[in-house]
Amino acid sequence: MAAFEGTFARLLSFCSLMTSTGFADTALKSASRFWVVVAVAGQLIFASYVAILYRRGAIRGDWTALNTVMPHGYVPGDTAGNFTVVLHLLSALVILVGGAIQLTPLIRSRAPGLHRWNGRLYMVNAVAISLGGLYMVWTRGTVGGLSQHLSISLNAVLVIACAAMAWRHALARQFGAHRRWALRLFLVASGVWLFRVSLMLWLLIHRRPVGFDPHTFQGPFLTCLGFGQYVLPLAVFELYLRAQAGGSAPQRVAMAMGLMVLTLAMGAGIFAATMGMWLPRL
Repeated sequence: MAAFEGTFARLLSFCSLMTSTGFADTALKSASRFWVVVAVAGQLIFASYVAILYRRGAIRGDWTALNTVMPHGYVPGDTAGNFTVVLHLLSALVILVGGAIQLTPLIRSRAPGLHRWNGRLYMVNAVAISLGGLYMVWTRGTVGGLSQHLSISLNAVLVIACAAMAWRHALARQFGAHRRWALRLFLVASGVWLFRVSLMLWLLIHRRPVGFDPHTFQGPFLTCLGFGQYVLPLAVFELYLRAQAGGSAPQRVAMAMGLMVLTLAMGAGIFAATMGMWLPRL
């Protein structure tokens, strides 16, 4: 009986610790920092892959290298379209590297000037890549069907809207609102990257294509993923903001645990994409 009472007392003490304000705040901050570290690492890996893959084609003057992973990347005779694709890829590199810089707390605190100018460059390139993406999707086509076209288009619209809101609040010196919209911009601008990471996580779990046809690249899973690549991150971010601003200690702990699970899943997807998609093509 005494042993049972001791165990029960320790359990109550553990539950009390888990639901304390101090523990909840620490857990939520740690979970968000862990997500940032994993996301930055994953995006830098993807940026390195894009730079190395297309740099080789540029050095050789072989622009057909654009077609390695991008359908209709290079079309002979279409100078304007080919130029748009090249700018699209350069803007993607700026966004991938610039996003990592913006999320680094040390740079924000010790190099505020770099943070501001890099943020401006990030927003301009985010809008440019979105407009270029819309042009390529509706004039050159892409893999998948209409649902893919619509999901990409909505992603582009969200990027432009978030960039406009982040810029507006920065000009008004409403830095709290600016930061929230800048983070939303980062999430929606990362849609292409998150799509690949999520797809490879799905394949890692199932070991085969499930819910879509790998030849036509269409199916219910890809339709859900096409919209989920930015809808789910935005939804999670809103829950995080609510938990951070006014959630109870148990709510903040639950949010931290959920964010940790999602970050581990994202890390597994990054590993799968690196080993199964990016490294084999270099």
